[in-house]
Amino acid sequence: MPSEQRSRVLVIGFGNPGRLDDGLGPALAEEIEGLGLSDVTVDSNYQLTVEDSDAVKDHDVVIFVDASVDCKEPFEFYPISPEAKTHFSSHFLAPEDVLGLAQDAFSASTKGYVLAIRGYEFNEFGERLSSRATTNLQEATQFLIERIKTRTFDSEWDNHQQEN
Repeated sequence: MPSEQRSRVLVIGFGNPGRLDDGLGPALAEEIEGLGLSDVTVDSNYQLTVEDSDAVKDHDVVIFVDASVDCKEPFEFYPISPEAKTHFSSHFLAPEDVLGLAQDAFSASTKGYVLAIRGYEFNEFGERLSSRATTNLQEATQFLIERIKTRTFDSEWDNHQQEN
């Protein structure tokens, strides 16, 4: 048994790969899964669901990865807090809702973060990313790999953003 317990990390990439840059979340999830990092579970889907809260409960950290039409380039990374809601729709759950359900239903104390990757093309159908979104994906992937390997999720994102 190792003397230092590493946090269990869940990466959930969501979005529709058939809607161009909306597929950034699943694309990043695929990259991370291909690395086979220890203590890291990867999932992806078109949208977040109630069932995701069950997976969240088994991890110390969850990172929700999605495309964004208006975040700063190339991406933004920030902590989120659980939302305790008495109502939700099975057609749309926000990361805060999934975290709140995990806390309410399973007494989970999982820390949550969002990695929003700037996308540009969303209005057409096609399974490809724009060249600018691909560049942002590469930078976001490298950023997340470093955070996962060092388990430094609470570092100052604003300082990193100003350097770029």
